[in-house]
Parts: sequence; C-alpha cells; structure tokens
Amino acid sequence: MKRILLVGKPNCGKSLLFNQLTGLKQKVANFPGVTVELKSGQFNEFEVVDFPGTYSLNTLSKDEQIAVEKLSEAIDQDDTEIVVNVLDATRLERSLVFALQVQNLARQHNKKVVFVLNLIDELQRFNHHIDVEALSKDLGAPVFALSAKTLIGVSEFQTGLLDIAREDLVDTHISIAEVGLARAKKLAKKYAISSDIVLKKQNVIDSFLLNNVSGAFAFLGIMFLLFQSIFTWAAPLMDGVEAIIGDTATMVTGLLPHGIVKDFISDALFGGLGSFLVFVPQIMVLTFIIGLLEDSGYLARAALICHKPLSFFGLSGRSFIPYLSAHACAIPAIMAARTIESPRKRLITMMTIPLMSCSARLPVYALLVAVFIPSDQNVLGIFNLQGLVFFALYLFGICMALIVSALLSKSKMTEQTQSEMPFILELPTYRMPHWKPLMHRVLNSGLYFIKRAAPVIFMVSVVIWVLGYFPLNAGLEHSWLGQLGQFIGPVVEPLGLDWRYGVAIIMSFLAREVFVGALGTLYGMEGADENIAGLASQIMADGLTLGTGIGLMLFYVVALQCVATVATIKAEMGNSRLAWGLFVVYGLLAYSLAVAASKLI
Repeated sequence: MKRILLVGKPNCGKSLLFNQLTGLKQKVANFPGVTVELKSGQFNEFEVVDFPGTYSLNTLSKDEQIAVEKLSEAIDQDDTEIVVNVLDATRLERSLVFALQVQNLARQHNKKVVFVLNLIDELQRFNHHIDVEALSKDLGAPVFALSAKTLIGVSEFQTGLLDIAREDLVDTHISIAEVGLARAKKLAKKYAISSDIVLKKQNVIDSFLLNNVSGAFAFLGIMFLLFQSIFTWAAPLMDGVEAIIGDTATMVTGLLPHGIVKDFISDALFGGLGSFLVFVPQIMVLTFIIGLLEDSGYLARAALICHKPLSFFGLSGRSFIPYLSAHACAIPAIMAARTIESPRKRLITMMTIPLMSCSARLPVYALLVAVFIPSDQNVLGIFNLQGLVFFALYLFGICMALIVSALLSKSKMTEQTQSEMPFILELPTYRMPHWKPLMHRVLNSGLYFIKRAAPVIFMVSVVIWVLGYFPLNAGLEHSWLGQLGQFIGPVVEPLGLDWRYGVAIIMSFLAREVFVGALGTLYGMEGADENIAGLASQIMADGLTLGTGIGLMLFYVVALQCVATVATIKAEMGNSRLAWGLFVVYGLLAYSLAVAASKLI
C-alpha cells in the first residue's frame, strides 16, 4: 500500500486533519522511553502516517531525533508517494522553517510535496487573505487552503490530494536553492498576517492568566477543578467498572464447580486483573481534562507559571500536571509525563511520581491514623490532630519527591539521558478544543494502559495467588504466602510488627489498599475494607507503639507498593531494570525511615 506522510510543526492542526482523512480506524506505534508516537490510518487506497510535530530537522532532543530519523527513513522508502506539509496560517513563518526543510529532503528522494494552509478560518476572522496561487508558485508545489476544524476546503483537498498522489510524475520545475529561516522570513513577509493582529486577543487573556496575582488565583482554581474532576467524574465510572467485573465474576464462577479452577478465575483473574481495570476510567478522565487544557492553549501557560519554582529541583514546569494528578493515581500521571520535552526532566519526573500519595493509599492512611492518632485531640483548639496527620503524610510525599528530584538532577545516572535542553515554549493561540481527536486520545489512553500493564500485573497476580492458595486447604496463615510472611518476620520485627503485617505488605504489592483487607483476613475479620473502625480496635488491642504506627505510615508514603505502577514505568521508560530498581530503592528507603521512626518516637 502506498503511503502519504503528514508532517508539520506542533499546534498546526495536523492531527485534526489526519482524523478528517482517516476517520476512526487508526493504529498507533510507540517507541519506549520517548514521547514519539506515529499514527497511521487508511485514506482510500493510501495509508496516511501522522508524524509528531517538529520545529526543525536540526534536532535538540532525543524525541525529535527519533521523529526526524523515522521521517527520513519513510521519505527514502519506495512506497512513500507524497509528503503533505501542514502549515499554520496564523504563524506562517514558524511553519515554513520546517516545511521548507522537509520539501528539500523530499525532492532529494524524488518524492511529491503538497502544502496545506490550515486554520484558514482564523484568517477569515481577521479579514486577511492569502494568495494561494502565488504562494504555490513561490513554493514550487501545490498549496491547499482549508480549516480542518470547520471543514472549509477539506473536500477539495481530499480530491486534489488523491489526484496528485495518483500521478506518475513529480513536479520539479522549481529548484529551491535557499532553504531555512531566510526564505521562511521572505515568504512570511509577503503572505503572512501580522502577528500583532493575531496576538491582540491572546495578549488580553494572557494579561489576566499570566498576571502574578490574578494568574496565580486562576491557576490554583483550574488545578483544583482538575484534581477534583479526577475523583468526582471518575468515581461513578470506576464504580460501574467494579460492578461489571463483580457481576461477571459471579456469573462465570457460578457456572463452575467448586475447586482450584473456580478459585483461580475468581481470585487471580477477576481479583488480580480487576483490581487494576477499575483505574482505567480514572486514566481516561485525566486524559480528557489534560486534553481540554492542552487544546484550549492553557496547558502551556500552566507549564510557564510552574517552571521557575520547579526548575530549582531540576524539574520542568510541565512536571506540575503529572505531580498533581499523581495524587489520584500514579499510572495516568506517569503517562501524562509524556508532555515533558526534556528526556532528562521527564525521566526525573517519572521516577519521583510514585512518592506522591495516590488515592490507593487513602484506606491505609485511614486505618493507621484511626489506630495511632487520637480522634479527640486538637491543635491550637482548632485543627483536628488526625486531619493534620493526613495533611502531613501528603506533604511529606511531596517534599520527598522534590528532594529526590533535586538529588537525581545532580546524579550521573540522569546525565546519561542527554545533555540538558533549554525550556522553549510556544504559547499557542486560545482555541476551542477539537473534540474528535480528543476523544480518540481518551480512548487510546485506556487501551494503551491495558495493553502495556496487563501482562505484568497478570503474572504477579498469579504468583501471589499460588503462594496464598497452596498447600490446599491450609488457610492463609499456613499457606506458602503465610510461611513467607513468617520467614520475613525478622525483617518486620525491627518495626515492632509481626508476620501478619509482613504478609499484608507483600499482598499489597498488587494494590496498596489490599493491605487493609489482607490484615482483616489475618485478624479473622470479614469485610475489613468496609469496617476500618472494627479492624482498628483489634489492632489497638495488640499494643503497638506510636513509633511503629508512624513508621508504617512513612513506609507506605515512600514504598513503591504497586505492581501496576512498576509495569507502567517499565513501559514508559522502556527499561525494566530501572523500573524494578526504583521498587527496590524506594522499598529500602521506606524501610529505613520506618525503622528509624519506630526506634526514635
């Protein structure tokens, strides 16, 4: 199948045009460790490949380097029929710099080139007209003016593109001797709208959103709404997924006779895999919210606002969104770190995201705070002590993440990623979101998570199930998992804990909240997840010290007790050793803090 390559700078509307050409049936190719993503779909008898937005063939980052290498390889291949350069009509000069480089490269390989002047509806709002025929003559290639959003000129482009792609001859009647910024400036001066006209409305909004006072309040308000939406919007969807999984499990297991097969399907398959499928709606909701902010143009402003304070810790302004969303779930937060262009800062961000207190830690915190912190004590007669401890746990996680980030930024390990990139940010114009590609992105985020994380989670679920199930009819205390817990009893003993807590900690690797249910089972208490107060009273009867309780809280703040998070880090970084290395390092750090707290408090 012959191919059509779609290229352009970021924020030029290329992906929306790709969706108009290919419809719903698309494939995505990801490259581990980078944000490079190639999308492909079918347009009549041709395959259309959407390449990542790039500013120049002279690359700065690893992501850009891979994107340009893949583009060069594709242009060199015999099945590539035509290269479509998508230009931002409102920012013509910046678009032409890359487009002219690509045109020169395509002609070196005797490939056809077409230019698309997108966002033409924006020019019409300012009563500006571009002479498309004259621009076509100056470029030496066909030019189509259209709006992928309003569909102005799209049908004419589709017809013209098919006619050109099916032609046998390549139009080479003009030799482009001057390629790059000088020629882009010359053409922009002749055809482009004045940037002052385009930016007039944008500057009015920015004067409010980027103001030191009003911008700060607007930023906090928007981030608060984002954070709340992750919980409130996703909660009914998560409950729905959980109910579907539960009903399906009941129906399937009801058809099976009692025995090992039924127990395996119920506990390992539906219990293990189901525990991570409930997070898929949260990932999709987060992707939707971030997509709204990105398409509207605000996400770039948020990154600009946060860049200065976060750069002190070796992070980027773009690290803020992943850090914030990690308080809901680390998995979508790690995926959200793809927006960070600098490979070094993206790596540091992903490595420290697990230190943020996610929602799965909440049941653990609730149990431990109820056990060790008196509910009737206040500070200054105003603040409830339990509430302050909750706040302190979240704050401790944030502080740990920033401290570790600062240390990693100075380490030799992150220096191996690539030399540091400058923080270069183009503030896009404010626009209404493009709903069709946004919903594609939301759907793909959920499917991508399931595809990449499910195999690892399944293997770990099976291992833990086997350890807890055998020997047959032995009970959890005398199972291999119970024996393992008693074996590691000396390890948890310095924390002031017995083997039951060791088993609960091991089982919580599937998901942190499993700690509560596992501990309830070991205390012989059914439904501990719904009756935390009852379980808390039983734990109190054991006479554990305050230092032990604080140590256990600190352990769960720092330890990477989540197989789904490890699997996602592995998938995003493309490095299993680094992912499991984080698990070990954070585990040792958490253990050290827990021992210190139990001895000193």
